[in-house]
Amino acid sequence: MLAELACFEQKCRARFALTEVIYNCPDCGGLLEVAFTEKLLDPDVWRKTWRERRMSNDALDQSGVWRYRELLPFDGQHHLAVSLREGNTPLLDAPRAASYGGLDRLTFKHQGFNPTGSFKDNGMTCGVTQALRLGRKRVACVSTGNTSASMAAYASAAGLDSIVFLPHGNISYGKLAQALEYGARTLEVEANFDQILALVRVLADRLGIYLLNSINPFRIEGQKSIIFEMLDQRDWNPPDWIVLPGGNLGNASAFGKALRELRDFGFIHKLPRLAIVQAEGAAPFYDFVRRGGEFACVPDPKTLATAIRIGDPVSWPKALRELTASDGTVEQVTEQEIADAKAVIGRCGIGCEPASAATLAGIRKLTCSGTIRASDDVIAVLTGNVLKDPDYIYRYHTGQLQDPEGKTLKAQFANRPVVTPNDPDAIARILES
Repeated sequence: MLAELACFEQKCRARFALTEVIYNCPDCGGLLEVAFTEKLLDPDVWRKTWRERRMSNDALDQSGVWRYRELLPFDGQHHLAVSLREGNTPLLDAPRAASYGGLDRLTFKHQGFNPTGSFKDNGMTCGVTQALRLGRKRVACVSTGNTSASMAAYASAAGLDSIVFLPHGNISYGKLAQALEYGARTLEVEANFDQILALVRVLADRLGIYLLNSINPFRIEGQKSIIFEMLDQRDWNPPDWIVLPGGNLGNASAFGKALRELRDFGFIHKLPRLAIVQAEGAAPFYDFVRRGGEFACVPDPKTLATAIRIGDPVSWPKALRELTASDGTVEQVTEQEIADAKAVIGRCGIGCEPASAATLAGIRKLTCSGTIRASDDVIAVLTGNVLKDPDYIYRYHTGQLQDPEGKTLKAQFANRPVVTPNDPDAIARILES
């Protein structure tokens, strides 16, 4: 489909070519989004085409993003696509998690099955492809982990130089290791995420570096494919709720946009409700929605769920639109609630990073309040792989996990390792007890 960039602000809606290197509207400063100027003609034909592509050995068809390329703004540019066979992530039933969350049934859409272990790959394949379309040689991002890992991998695959800016001392080594392994030049800045993003915006303009944080509208377009694939896997039957963690709110923006476009194009008959869950120490969107007034950032966000430790989420205006359009809700959860929910998810044989577990923690609160009914059809998105933050897991199960204030969390679902002597009789007694 033909497309263009459009200012998100309804009073402006200025239009720009897809090839302009801009992240905000030069007229009013608003966020940008991709606007399609034509529609697909026959949903039944395209549903059949996308399903048939699952059996294809073509590189683009094997990608869970580029398989749906007709819904992405790269018409005539698909030969530039940089793919690591991203997407193709499963829907997993989780009975124990459902019971813990107060539901009859719960399904996880697990983005941790992506090449670099997080949902960021869905967006990064499009962001790096856009960098090639623009002829850029260097790309950069500010990241507490997942974005840096994904950008470094895709930039290397495309032959581009990548630069990662991260808050000094505030990153999981499991994530930083990926960026280093994939060849990114890594700069640890003595500032928080939001301060560094402002800094990098200046440097990107000055040095001709293409910025690949979620303010980039092409990242958002790629993340829409999570919804395309989810609904394809469900034979285009929308759930009642889609629950997701809220950090920079790029996924909330992408999910809502994807759902509205699919409805407008005739692929689905209703919009699922979105439930966005934030960590209590980094919950500016929750505060804004629940209390009203002006949006206020959190100057010093604190949570062990590093992937959502964002105090000034750039995509909050877009997320608000999608929350309103879907009649959705927003919730916040404590460090204790996240840690326990993560352990419960693990007992389902499903591993995830801490931020992902905010979904189940939020579901538990939302069912208790009656917002979500036990019989509702609910999909929760797990955003990252269990190995993204292994230290967190070990500390929880050994009773050593402390919240950002230094308080030790209760390991209510602890699975402590047991030290034993080199004695078969002693070990047998332990195993039989």
